[in-house]
Amino acid sequence: MIKLENITKVFPSKNGTVKALNNVNLHVKKGEIHGVIGYSGAGKSTLIRCVNLLEKPTSGSVFIDNVEMTSLSPEKLRKTRQKIGMIFQHFNLLKTATVYDNVAIPLRLLGYDKQEVETRVNKYLDIVDLLEKKHTYPSQLSGGQKQRVAIARALSQDPQVLLSDEATSALDPETTNSILDLLLKINEELGITILLITHEMNVIQKICDYVYVIENGDLIEQGTAIDLFTNPVENTTKKFLNTISQRKLSDNLIAQLKLNGTVTRLTFRGENTGQPLLAQVSQRFKVEPNILTANIMELKNGIVGNLVIHLVGEPHVVAEALQFLREHDVVTEELEGK
Repeated sequence: MIKLENITKVFPSKNGTVKALNNVNLHVKKGEIHGVIGYSGAGKSTLIRCVNLLEKPTSGSVFIDNVEMTSLSPEKLRKTRQKIGMIFQHFNLLKTATVYDNVAIPLRLLGYDKQEVETRVNKYLDIVDLLEKKHTYPSQLSGGQKQRVAIARALSQDPQVLLSDEATSALDPETTNSILDLLLKINEELGITILLITHEMNVIQKICDYVYVIENGDLIEQGTAIDLFTNPVENTTKKFLNTISQRKLSDNLIAQLKLNGTVTRLTFRGENTGQPLLAQVSQRFKVEPNILTANIMELKNGIVGNLVIHLVGEPHVVAEALQFLREHDVVTEELEGK
């Protein structure tokens, strides 16, 4: 549904040029939710604005439903953009217009008659659970309600694609979860393909099928959400995961616990998450596993469990125990600072 091929974006600057995107390729399949995560300045916003050509790529091609956007005339581009809804971090609502009018005005500008405007506005305000607020003004709404209005407005033209530009970063955790639940509902019930950018790993965890990690304009890692949460490769990806799951013990903590020997992170996925494999290790091998941290993360398409353990035993026996775990599809990673 969304395909970016070799997208490069260069901006002029006082000192020459700045390359915001470098030969980026991604493909979002119809009906899926894909997320792009990266730190500030990584190129996320430039990337998503290239999808609907709010930013025109310096080179490369953008396809929406097999239509090459970069080759369209201005008139055809305007029509094709109607297939693409977009929601923003700061809502972009008209303060002097009611909730109803904030959703209706874009439809009126496109020439829809009064009855069609009313039908669409009521339909999508109902989907976002704000129909009873349609005569309210934005100043009377909470941040989450304002974002719901913005989502209804983005949906009002019946788009095939929804772009989300840090749509939850200005919201508190509880409201963030409610907005993510709404995006899941929109994806599942309306079949709309969603591409979002974020710097929050919990957003990726909750709703994404596939993930791209961007750094300095490059896509440095990508894969299904469960693959990246199970076995990340790049340090940037690991840092993001550390924000929701303790993947590394600090040197100070290890010193306080007076640990020596092997400190290992174990990652379980799918069915083996519920298996008593650590108990089997302690029974089969002459090692003593000491659990230092543990958690289970529920992703959109699966479950990932993490344990950080201190294995006490002879080095060769510890190695045999870890090999046993790997043979049962447990990812093992020896941690630094031990």
